[in-house]
Amino acid sequence: MAGASHPRRILLCGYYGEHNLGDDALLEVLLQQLPAGCNPVVTAHDQVQVQQRFGVETVPRRRLAAVLAALAGCQGLVLGGGSLLQDVTSFSSLLYYAALIVAARLQAKPVVLWGQGLGPLRRRRSRLLVRGLLPWLQAVRWRDPESAALAVRLGRPGHHDHDYGADPVWASPSQPWHGQGGPIVVCWRPTPHLHGQAWSPYLKALSQLAVEADREVLWLPFHAEQDRDLLLVLSQQQLVPAPLLARSRSVQAHTPSEAKAVFAGAGLVIAMRLHGLILAAAGGAPCAALSYDPKVEVAALALGCPCQRLEVSASTAELVQAWQAQLEQPPNPQRLSELRDQALSHKQLLASALEHH
Repeated sequence: MAGASHPRRILLCGYYGEHNLGDDALLEVLLQQLPAGCNPVVTAHDQVQVQQRFGVETVPRRRLAAVLAALAGCQGLVLGGGSLLQDVTSFSSLLYYAALIVAARLQAKPVVLWGQGLGPLRRRRSRLLVRGLLPWLQAVRWRDPESAALAVRLGRPGHHDHDYGADPVWASPSQPWHGQGGPIVVCWRPTPHLHGQAWSPYLKALSQLAVEADREVLWLPFHAEQDRDLLLVLSQQQLVPAPLLARSRSVQAHTPSEAKAVFAGAGLVIAMRLHGLILAAAGGAPCAALSYDPKVEVAALALGCPCQRLEVSASTAELVQAWQAQLEQPPNPQRLSELRDQALSHKQLLASALEHH
């Protein structure tokens, strides 16, 4: 094992510095779980923000040549949380991570997939590429059973579909819930599933719930750029019922801790953002989910909270009924404890893969 006098530089690759609270929460947990003696080098878009917030060395995430140069000076590669091996963002994005994995292995450096989701892989060439990459990975622990099962179907050799934990953010330190009588908090995002009038069932249900429960509605953007103007845009399109608009206001959270503080005082959190759901639930806040992506439905199923898939037409009455039933009903503490333990298992993976290399 390398001693403290010979720190190992480890490249942490993820969607960091993109002003997304979920990815900030992943990086927080990853840095906490790194073995002693590891010096992280973090891929980041907003490098100044990541350097100031986390006190780490960074490399510009969107410049592959710079990231490959940084990798050459590191002793290992960690793909840290999220779903990086997918082609929904683009096939080019998948090629980016493939290039890093291949470069690391050609340099005989360990490659660790830490708390990763796998897929969606919508293109045949994407599935072929990932099938070729999987044997190159030293250490893998997926964040959900669906990802583990997909890896097995793609031929991950010598491994089984139980090689998974929970999303690492379940291990994030939480603030105790005290939201009796508190506002309804929504972590919603623009999505191709909802255009124009397709938003109406959700907005009408939210309005009805807020009026009947006599609650304020706080709109908490999780992605600073993508989510920030959602309430404004929907109101400009005259989609927001007047009673809801009168009870609504936007709130800002610049860090995961600030988001947790908002969730801790909420009577109900209705989350479309995956890590909005996880951070809220981990602190014991009552939750309901809207799934724009299978990963959200998977997390809601693990938690045991109601979840509406956005590709399925929604009934306002059914939404109101489900959300009313969740109001001030915190998640099962035993289930939260299990998810936290599963999330902590990713730390053992890092230790075994990096400490002895």
